[in-house]
Amino acid sequence: MKKKNIIIIGAAGRDFHNFNTYYRNDEASNVVAFTATQIPDIDGRKYPSELAGELYPEGIPIYSQDQLPALIQELDVDECVFAYSDIAYEDVMSLGAIVNSAGANFTLLGPKSTMIKSNKPVISVCAVRTGTGKSQTSRKIIETLLEHDLKVIAVRHPMPYGDLNAQRVQRFATVEDLKKHNCTIEEMEEYEPHVARGNIIYAGVDYAAILEAAENDPAGCDVILWDGGNNDFSFYEPDLAVTVLDPHRPGHELKYYPGEVCLRTTDVAIINKIDSAPAEAIQTVENNIKFASPNSTIIKAKSKITVDQPESIIGKRVLVVEDGPTLTHGEMKIGAGSVAAERLGAKEIIDARPYAVGTIKETYDKYQHIGNILPAMGYGEQQLKDLEETINNADCDAVIIGTPMDLTRIISINKPCTRVHYDLDEVGDQNLSVVLKDFIQQHKLTK
Repeated sequence: MKKKNIIIIGAAGRDFHNFNTYYRNDEASNVVAFTATQIPDIDGRKYPSELAGELYPEGIPIYSQDQLPALIQELDVDECVFAYSDIAYEDVMSLGAIVNSAGANFTLLGPKSTMIKSNKPVISVCAVRTGTGKSQTSRKIIETLLEHDLKVIAVRHPMPYGDLNAQRVQRFATVEDLKKHNCTIEEMEEYEPHVARGNIIYAGVDYAAILEAAENDPAGCDVILWDGGNNDFSFYEPDLAVTVLDPHRPGHELKYYPGEVCLRTTDVAIINKIDSAPAEAIQTVENNIKFASPNSTIIKAKSKITVDQPESIIGKRVLVVEDGPTLTHGEMKIGAGSVAAERLGAKEIIDARPYAVGTIKETYDKYQHIGNILPAMGYGEQQLKDLEETINNADCDAVIIGTPMDLTRIISINKPCTRVHYDLDEVGDQNLSVVLKDFIQQHKLTK
């Protein structure tokens, strides 16, 4: 029987996982290419033969998504598999139309085909959009479980932007490990808050191998915590599913893929940032939870903000630097740094755009909704240099760093800086402590 020629449409994450779990050893399928978007400089490389397996001795080429219609024709493609996240339904189906009009089938793989079962209890933390507060939720869950003397290993959604072979299985236990693995800013933003608290976190490319390593970590493992990325659903089959929602983007929970999948399959729905969102927006989100996931437990939470040196903000002209993906494909115009500037009475948030250079200027050109805030882009050495130059060019009194990691550790900033930290602060009697107590009893984890 003729093999089915397949292209996996991705962004260096879910696409590789879908290949590894569903296609790598499937002799009826022939994955002829990956396409990539969202992340700079991913295309033009190969998914290496060492990871692709015996059926792919030459590896698998990675092309830009812009080439998709031509690739379908040139490679005689039968099926295209959509495999990345935080995409509006209109954009998903527009891509489906492009694929269909070129003659191929358009496919979405679901949890049954791609989730891996662990021999440890698994808690997944997912979201309906990028930048809702997954990381602070994950940290709160880990801290609560640690109070019960449980050993928790976190596994992060993939961000393999470098040497894929070297990144097959990555373990982060210290800040020094971030340098060892040549992490990008986006990676450091996710890993540093964990390791700074003494938590161990894994990531990489091959999530079956990662799970085996995490389950057998030398520090011990009682619970696996899946710390999701964008609004993707978990790679591991959860025993407790937690989904975070953002009332700053009300209605998005029913308009973006695969965020609605996360919502519809969740056990716990957390409405975060209620301290900075309008009441009617919070109600819209709550109503949508009750519509799409009526049996889930609803928790409301504030995103509690603290500032290292508040005096450097009060009455000052400030440059605000926020988490890059939250502003770019997350489509947000503000973040923790912006909220801190407003609450502490900054005289002005200066417009970063006139000072932008190189790849940072290109980011503003591509994502024009961002406005005057500076996205902390740093996927490579040149982008880090451009970010540093943009900040140092800016005419301001101080810089507010609203990213989850310490930018001053990796770039030199020529003006006063202050960091903003944010933590999950639940409101009311329904909270994660209650939920996790039931989880611990259910899985007989009491020590």
